[in-house]
Amino acid sequence: MALIAYDRADAAAFEATRHLGDDALGAWRDAITRYVTPRPGMRLLDLGCGTGSWSRAFRGWWPGTDVLAVEPSAAMRERAVVPGVLAGDAADIPVDDAGVDAVWLSTVIHHIPDLPAAAREIRRVLKPGAPVLIRSAFPGRHDGITLCHFWPEAKAALDGTYPTVAAVEAAFAGAGLVTAGLEAVAQVSAPSLAEAAAGLRREAHTLLQLISDDAYARGVERLRAAAPAATGPLIDVLDLLVLR
Repeated sequence: MALIAYDRADAAAFEATRHLGDDALGAWRDAITRYVTPRPGMRLLDLGCGTGSWSRAFRGWWPGTDVLAVEPSAAMRERAVVPGVLAGDAADIPVDDAGVDAVWLSTVIHHIPDLPAAAREIRRVLKPGAPVLIRSAFPGRHDGITLCHFWPEAKAALDGTYPTVAAVEAAFAGAGLVTAGLEAVAQVSAPSLAEAAAGLRREAHTLLQLISDDAYARGVERLRAAAPAATGPLIDVLDLLVLR
């Protein structure tokens, strides 16, 4: 079971606030193509695709790529911005053996209850030598994440509930996949802190749902107090962990 329910309210908030702009997507495209060489006919699995923003980006970047979008939440699938999203999850992927050239998981790994089982299933659908690309926040590596600055309780929730890099590496090593890269990627999450504050939706963020109502309210006050004086775009830093 995922850390949060991903009901219709969550899905609506996610679609409204979590789809990245071109600046942020460009930084991730550069990082991804250090490990993946796009080519016509390549099959890429977007596992836990949410409302489909990454599948849409992949299809736009690499025409001719067969992007398979898989998502366990019916509410997320209903709001998907791409057609043909399949029901499934990391323990039961609706793909043939050795059927894909890469697997992408964006802010998904912490929702997987049995990482070793998921690693074995992901390995099953991968072609030999193909990469798994995991975009995530990890415990101890969250200094560049805005939520953790304004909600220290969210930082504690991340450290207490999300798998560490070492835990993910160990799970995938058991399936015969080893680390090929780990890098921090800086993205433009919003044009400004003020715009981020104005558009904040608690339902869109797992970490904010894991903390108390009082802790959330205090963080909102800190965010709104800081927003008027902040200049420039809001930059967040997440990790890209690659295994093959």
